[in-house]
Amino acid sequence: MIEDIKKDAESRMKKSLESLDVALKKVRTGRAHPSLLDTVHVSYYGSDTPLSQLANISVEEGRTLLVSPFDKSLVPDVEKAIMASDLGLNPSTAGTVIRLPLPPLTEETRRDLVKVVRGEAEHAKVAIRNIRRDANGDFKDLLKEKEISEDEARRGEEQIQQLTDRMVGEVEKMLKTKEEELMTV
Repeated sequence: MIEDIKKDAESRMKKSLESLDVALKKVRTGRAHPSLLDTVHVSYYGSDTPLSQLANISVEEGRTLLVSPFDKSLVPDVEKAIMASDLGLNPSTAGTVIRLPLPPLTEETRRDLVKVVRGEAEHAKVAIRNIRRDANGDFKDLLKEKEISEDEARRGEEQIQQLTDRMVGEVEKMLKTKEEELMTV
């Protein structure tokens, strides 16, 4: 029973870390990276399809993304989808290829992005702490119903706290890496 609670808490905390990772990838660092377009979806035969499934995305010259749709008739749709996204990119089309130049980040923009990244990390920490609270509540419920002893409940809470500390450490590590990436000119 205690193991089930711990496993559930750990899997939920890992999902919080994965969610943070996705959120951090959305924050651009001035360098072109194909994952920058992971959130862009194009209407293709009536359904929203991820751009990565409809086109080849590659990096050209470090600060430019090159998008080559597999179906050449999709070029205008891909261009509209990129402009409609909240990435702030201006595509330039050259026949069947779309180039996305990434403007260099100013110092002020970098600081603003660091604030955004810190906010995302704080959300992840709060989510992890909420999971800890839920697990500790489960232990207290089991203790109330006399299904586990006080020692087992205390031991379980200590193990959940260690797990929480480890996961918060992971969040800090991810945050530090992204901050360094953002502040590197």
